Amino acid sequence: MSIYIYIILAIIIFVLLLKLISIKKSIKEIRLRLKEILKSNTNNLLTISTNDKNVKNLAQDLNIELKNLREQRLQYESGNQELKKTITNISHDLRTPLTAISGYIDLIKENDDKIKTQKYLKVIERKTNDLINLTENFFDFAKTIDIGIKINKEKCCINELLEEALANYYSVFKEHGIVPDVKICKEKIYRTVNKNTIIRVFENILSNINKYSNGDVRVILENTGNILFSNKATSLDATTVQKIFDRYFTVENAKKSNGIGLSIAKQFVELNEGHIKANYKKGNLIIEIQL
Repeated sequence: MSIYIYIILAIIIFVLLLKLISIKKSIKEIRLRLKEILKSNTNNLLTISTNDKNVKNLAQDLNIELKNLREQRLQYESGNQELKKTITNISHDLRTPLTAISGYIDLIKENDDKIKTQKYLKVIERKTNDLINLTENFFDFAKTIDIGIKINKEKCCINELLEEALANYYSVFKEHGIVPDVKICKEKIYRTVNKNTIIRVFENILSNINKYSNGDVRVILENTGNILFSNKATSLDATTVQKIFDRYFTVENAKKSNGIGLSIAKQFVELNEGHIKANYKKGNLIIEIQL
């Protein structure tokens, strides 16, 4: 009887030994194959020769992680190229007012006509303001790249913040012949937000209106706290508007655009735990903010 037990135990040990050898072989296959895939940056996935359930589950889990890693790499490479493109665009935008300022300074040096000098100084002042706005956008863009950015919040009156932003853009709108239809509810709307970033949101949207508007500008603060910005924008369409908050998206036929203003607005709204969305209806761009 004991002889049969030894034979059975020997068979069991032999089977387990074969299984162990098979598992070790599969692990070696996984290790070498994983190294090859990571080194060559291919779309291939792990394949194994064993039928062991646990090893197969391990390979499946690793394949899922490989797919995730591949997607992240593609996003990084795409974002890196888009970042270079955006920096190039911003550099071009910065160069434009600087070149104009330099040119008008030379004109001032070359003439003694006070009337012309005043005219040139006004242009320089306008270009300087453009330059300030561009550098502020670039600074804000750099901040929004930092995912871990934190902001200090306090109880703020949204009515006052919106009025302040509109006042800041009064002269800009007047210069372009834009007379916005402003409707701000009488009830004071209070939210716990970061004052500076919310004003920046409003100003970036108003800047966008200045770029794309064909008139019929409306700004509404409802007693629910929702803020609506609406303007006629024939240079846009429904497809474009769906991408308008993308960090690197630009509209080629815009009057002037570095493609980051509305992306910054979206980032700042979300930092303040709010929501922002855009729609395109009957030739009108409508941006709605909920804080």
